[in-house]
Amino acid sequence: MSADAKIRILVADDHFIVRSGLAAVIDCEPDMAVVAQAADGAQAVEYFERHRPDVALLDLRMPVLGGNEAIETIRRSHPDARILVLTAYSGDEDIHRALEAGAMGYVLKSSTGEGLIPAIRAVAAGERWIPRDVASRLAMRKTYEPLSTREIEVLRLIARGRANKEIARELSISENTVKDHMKNILSKLHVSARTEAVTAAAQRGIIEL
Repeated sequence: MSADAKIRILVADDHFIVRSGLAAVIDCEPDMAVVAQAADGAQAVEYFERHRPDVALLDLRMPVLGGNEAIETIRRSHPDARILVLTAYSGDEDIHRALEAGAMGYVLKSSTGEGLIPAIRAVAAGERWIPRDVASRLAMRKTYEPLSTREIEVLRLIARGRANKEIARELSISENTVKDHMKNILSKLHVSARTEAVTAAAQRGIIEL
């Protein structure tokens, strides 16, 4: 098969070993070729412009520019860009944000080559790729009431170990308002304690620890 007939792929991941391993797995496929490897989101955008790959394979958490921001930036200039997310993050909010940003597929790093290679071929053909485990996590999102921007701000400060008084001071609100937000947060996340709220929010991808 000629180089022109192959699916040309950009791999973006901030871990060298992961990036190299992915490239090695992909290059073993007779119909695929890795044309560029990016170590952060900004490089992913730059290399996409330079190489115009058929598929961009992006991690979500990367330095300089995060995966979602890179996806949005690429899609602004290239609305037809075919982007597949490959990440360790399986939270329903992580998945939702990536698809909203413009990703056509979402694969977890816990998947094997049998999960990744068909995903690349599908996205290259213009199809969406949402595996069953990802779809079920995304469906779980509908069982939760979304947190408000202020509630997420409060939750981030709780995750940093702030007491109610400190949160009130930082956000210029009263302690009673903080308590009200906390009550709403616990109810919306279906938990009963502050530490549980932080853990649940981190697992779902609402906040980063």
